[in-house]
Formats: sequence, C-alpha cells, structure tokens
Amino acid sequence: MPGIRRKVIVVTDGDRVAGRTVEIAAGNIGARFISLTTGNPTPLTGPEVVKLIKMAPYDPVVVMVDDRGKRGCGKGEKILRYLAGHPEIQLLGAVAVASNTEGTEGVRVDESVTRDCTVVRGPVDKLGFPEKEGRRFLEGDTVDILNKLNIPVIVGTGDTGKMDFADDYCRGAPVTTRALLEIINRSGGNGGNNELHS
Repeated sequence: MPGIRRKVIVVTDGDRVAGRTVEIAAGNIGARFISLTTGNPTPLTGPEVVKLIKMAPYDPVVVMVDDRGKRGCGKGEKILRYLAGHPEIQLLGAVAVASNTEGTEGVRVDESVTRDCTVVRGPVDKLGFPEKEGRRFLEGDTVDILNKLNIPVIVGTGDTGKMDFADDYCRGAPVTTRALLEIINRSGGNGGNNELHS
C-alpha cells in the first residue's frame, strides 16, 4: 500500500556467527530477520535490501550491514545511507557493534548493553565491557556513517554473538536481544511484539 513505511532496525555486523545470533535475537522480540543480509561484507545492494524488506510479512525487520573493515564508505555504509534516505523505510534504530577496527571516528551511542546485559549510558568495547569514564564514542566497523544519518536510537554492544560466549546464540543471544528490545521500547514500541518470547 502506498504511504506505508516499513519499520527497520540495522545491526552493524555481518559475519556468520553474528547472523545466527541476530536471527535468534530477532525471533526473541517478534521481529523478522533478513538472513540474506548476512555477509562480510554485506553481499547485497541497497535496492536489493529494500526489496527484501518490502517482502517481509511483518515489522519490525532486522537487517545486517558490514564493511569488512574497509575505510571510507564501504558496502555496509552505502546500504545504510540508502535505507536512511528511502521514502518507504523508517529506521527505528541501529545496533552499533564495537570492534578493533583502526582509524574509525566512532559513534556516540544513546546507550549500550554490556556483556552481562546491563544498560549503561556510554560505549562498550568489543568484549562488551563498559569503556573508561570519559570515553564518549563506540569504535567499530560500519559505525562512522551513523553520525551522518538521522537515526533516532543507537544502542552499542560488543561483538555480536561472541564476547567470550556472553552473547552466544546457543544461550539465546541475550545481549543482542536486549539491544533490539531497547530500540523497540525507545521508539515507542511501534512495530512487532516488544515482549521477550519464552
């Protein structure tokens, strides 16, 4: 139907472990995950991702974007920019994933979810530990572009599906689940079921 904007959450990671983790986390909150966006770097283009989003049976839709550490505007950042400017897409928020990528500007997060699922105001590192007081920016692959886009909620996490097994999908992907839930709740709960599935 014309005028309907699909509600989307992006996760700035894309490797296979992260993909399985985001799939579990999205299911936990009643969201739809586009598994074809899994890849390092993201194997699709912006128009291809939008086409898949529009085919999803319900909102919110969770997609992954990944640059594979490429400096400048890589494939993941190009997709993010495309989604943010698309008239039929409403970005509810982004999960900004910390990494050891060098030379990044970093992004100021609204909050972060630590490895033990505690919500903190500042950034976290790749292992999901809170950064030292005074550090304001989460550093990671594919996060710099978030500073230039009008994304209402940005939640930081450590490395998706990892963090010394703290976010393992076999354990139910608790950190990523909490990050997605925080975005849903901070966006007014619009889209999907914002209760955790048992």
